[in-house]
Amino acid sequence: MTEILQRAGNWTFDGGTVRIVPGHHKSVHRLRRLLGEVAVPLEAVSGIAYEPGRKAGRLRLRLRHGADPLLQAAGGRLPDAADPYSLEVEPDRAGVAEYFADELRNTLLLEQIPVAEPCDRYLLPGPPVPLTVQGTDGTASFDGDLVRIDWNWVAEGSKSSAGPRTLALHELAGVEWSPAVGLENGFLRFRPKGSHAVLKPDHDPNCLVLWGVRQAKDVSSVLLAAAVTARLPHPSAPASAPALPPSEGPRPGAGTEAGAGTEAGAGAGSAAGKESAPEGADHDVLLRRLRELGELRREGVLTEEEFTAAKQAVLRRF
Repeated sequence: MTEILQRAGNWTFDGGTVRIVPGHHKSVHRLRRLLGEVAVPLEAVSGIAYEPGRKAGRLRLRLRHGADPLLQAAGGRLPDAADPYSLEVEPDRAGVAEYFADELRNTLLLEQIPVAEPCDRYLLPGPPVPLTVQGTDGTASFDGDLVRIDWNWVAEGSKSSAGPRTLALHELAGVEWSPAVGLENGFLRFRPKGSHAVLKPDHDPNCLVLWGVRQAKDVSSVLLAAAVTARLPHPSAPASAPALPPSEGPRPGAGTEAGAGTEAGAGAGSAAGKESAPEGADHDVLLRRLRELGELRREGVLTEEEFTAAKQAVLRRF
């Protein structure tokens, strides 16, 4: 097992799963603390990089497009501090970070993970429910089946006069999240199926406003967006494929506040499959890996250094 322990959190890799546990230091972003422990199956990973820095480096785990409902809902708008797949690395641990990255890269190569291919189903579960988010003009909640928006005294008359808004999951086509930036407001918008007029967030009865001044640094509202996203059909899924409900169990160590997560079962399932396979079959698989690596080197796909590192990783598994 490979691991790196930092004040910002701990990452471990056992060959099948990257397990990410946020730190308890006050500098750790609230979103990461609410999300709790995240288990990323190897098949969801597209790559990893270590970026050295003068004061601190950064280890970045890259996931395949469409593998994680949280990243799908965030749309690349999470700051580094809130990104659960970004770890700040202290200068004296740079060597450990590079070793961690090398081990994961070698395993991706050996297991022939299709890192460049997008996913047609979510490989990680969304945050567990129920979830509640406090916005500027109301409160949004989601229990796994229903989205409810209750307006407060700040809401525009067109919203408050209609009363609380309730939307069933099967009525939704999607959810949009836009974080507050500086003085600019953000929003959490639920899109019903069918054709609807596009209204400004202040007047849209399906939209919760996120006030820029107060909520610019708090992006935890994306967790509710991710929970809804995870329970809707995957945007790249075949038309005939039914949506599969994500796991509802809490992540170990996660709190009951909005954003506590669940462990992904894909890595565990893969490990169970390996344990039940005959020992001779595993031996044959490793020999085949060695032959494939040799062919990749002869074809110029792998450099001599990459081939040597990957071969050593295979030999360690005999």
